[in-house]
Amino acid sequence: MAVTLTESASNRVKNMIAKRGHGVGLRVATKVSGCAGFSYVVDYADDIKDGDQVFESFGTKVVVDSKSLENIDGMEIDYVQESLLNEGFDFKNPKVKDSCGCGESFTV
Repeated sequence: MAVTLTESASNRVKNMIAKRGHGVGLRVATKVSGCAGFSYVVDYADDIKDGDQVFESFGTKVVVDSKSLENIDGMEIDYVQESLLNEGFDFKNPKVKDSCGCGESFTV
């Protein structure tokens, strides 16, 4: 499977990398955190490391380390903007079995 971006998310990443001036894509990972177990970590990917898996959606690379891929394989990342003050990435992860009340962490 893969980790994919919607066209909206891909465009957002491309725009942010262009403003930043460098980067190869979006790095997505998980870390142990919160009351449910894991949380997402999203950052710029400046390089591709040994063990990274690279996926591409709409011309944008998504870089995921092998350990995190176990928790997010099959996930789609969307970018939603509901208002000027409410925007961000929306994670649609088929591996999530439960999440905490605030939505910041999840269980697989």
